[in-house]
Amino acid sequence: MTETPTQVDEAAVTEAAARLREAAAGRRPVPPVRELIGRDDVAAAYAVQQLNVRARLDAGATVVGRKIGLTSPAVQAQIGVDQPDFGVLFDDMAYADGDTIPVDAVLQPKVEAEVAFVLKEDLAVGELDHEQVRGAIDHAVAAIEVCGSRVADWDISFGDTVADNASAGVYVLGAERRTLDEVEPAEVTMSMTVDGEVVSTGNGAACLGDPLNAVVWLARTARELGEPLRAGQVVLSGALGPMRVVHPGADVTVTISGLGSVSASFSA
Repeated sequence: MTETPTQVDEAAVTEAAARLREAAAGRRPVPPVRELIGRDDVAAAYAVQQLNVRARLDAGATVVGRKIGLTSPAVQAQIGVDQPDFGVLFDDMAYADGDTIPVDAVLQPKVEAEVAFVLKEDLAVGELDHEQVRGAIDHAVAAIEVCGSRVADWDISFGDTVADNASAGVYVLGAERRTLDEVEPAEVTMSMTVDGEVVSTGNGAACLGDPLNAVVWLARTARELGEPLRAGQVVLSGALGPMRVVHPGADVTVTISGLGSVSASFSA
């Protein structure tokens, strides 16, 4: 990844990365890392994230895509930022529709409903505008993202969540694939249930006005940072409604108009 200037000492970046790795390995949340890298030093936060991405790759993991976070204006206002963030998806994060997710797979899990896209072309050259990004998408599916935080009590600033791989946990993709000739992401509506009770509703416009706007932002940002999006990768485009805490034994179902439903359970 291309290096970006930061005012934070390299030792602090290294310490923050180690703290988050230890939390993941020990299955125990840790204090926020903003005391080391600041609340909103974007370059430092992504430097921490990248150190831990490299550690995962060195351990044999494979990058399969990205996740976009902070796409809701309300959430941005809550954290005090005016931009989304992104994290990296690895091969061991993927679950299939109907799978049971081990309760200890994600620290402090919360679920949200999203439109996921699978790319058929690289997004490495060109204007990376709405038209190009739309044309690079093979299909869209309904998705459940299970976010998790290695930071205790979800006590996060922008710097904390970016450093913590954008609070990525695991994800579940639906089985119904639709091209963008068949569904318009900005126009979808969403309902999410936990144990049969509706806990979140929303629509495509809640994600930066259009989930494709989020992918355009990601494509440009990823290229700027030296790791452009590639054909075959998955992009989780951001929540369509409020995130909800999930408990052991829960059954979660997301229904998105035009894309069908996707479900997952959590072991007790």
